[in-house]
Amino acid sequence: MTDTGPLGIWRVSFGGQTRLARGPVAGGPADLLPYRSLDELLAEGGRPLAEALAAPAGDPVPADATVLSPVGGQEIWAAGVTYERSRDARTEESQDPDHYDRVYDADRPELFFKAAPGRAVGSGHPVGIRADSAWNAPEPELGVIANASGDLVAYVLGNDMSSRSIEGDNPLYLAQAKVYTASCALGPCLVPVEEAPALDEIRLDLDVSRDGQTVAAGSVELTRLHRSPSELIGWLTRALDFPVGVVLLTGTGIVPPADFTLQPGDVVTITGTGLGTLRNPVIEVGRG
Repeated sequence: MTDTGPLGIWRVSFGGQTRLARGPVAGGPADLLPYRSLDELLAEGGRPLAEALAAPAGDPVPADATVLSPVGGQEIWAAGVTYERSRDARTEESQDPDHYDRVYDADRPELFFKAAPGRAVGSGHPVGIRADSAWNAPEPELGVIANASGDLVAYVLGNDMSSRSIEGDNPLYLAQAKVYTASCALGPCLVPVEEAPALDEIRLDLDVSRDGQTVAAGSVELTRLHRSPSELIGWLTRALDFPVGVVLLTGTGIVPPADFTLQPGDVVTITGTGLGTLRNPVIEVGRG
């Protein structure tokens, strides 16, 4: 950690190339790292992220560089019903709510596939709401990054966009409610655990603006998380290998009121203590 706060690993593009960079979480990418992808750092035998972050300073990041989602070949998974508020919201929207109570208290968590490598958007890029869904919500979440050995090595902010009307119709529609174009945002950068605040010091905040006015907001302390990130990673990697590591979103404790739905043109802003700001405009995707 520097005098300007935690350092993060950023992924940027410029001049037809994509590179990793280093820079303050609150300030943006500053200089290039001698690595072209996160894959080589998270693979078996890769370098610890803290060591990579301490590499000699490289060339400065060009001023016209675009900040991308800070992951590469990693699959993105998500956990559900990990906060009491999330359980209550899923129960409210569902026609068959009992299973949400059961999974909240069960030993085995709910885990589901969220996005294939390359599908997540970064801060500043649009997130989508489905044209065939009448009730859509952002889901601010702590994302955790595990290496090929299953070790928790970094944190990232995530937005697990959700079509609540589709999942509420039938829990077997979960994949359609969760997995579609621009349904996942990650960013603005990865924060190695050595740089990040302790989990019990992190708060997530949500602000949704429409025509410059806040229309939904909320916050949650990570002390409210029902299952630890390490426990969730342990379940995910119990029978799955991830040769270049994996991203796991740990669930949301911020749920807008039932009469709120996202609209095209809204702007979703998620901030996390020591993790930066993830901001994305909303667009409509697909067809009704």
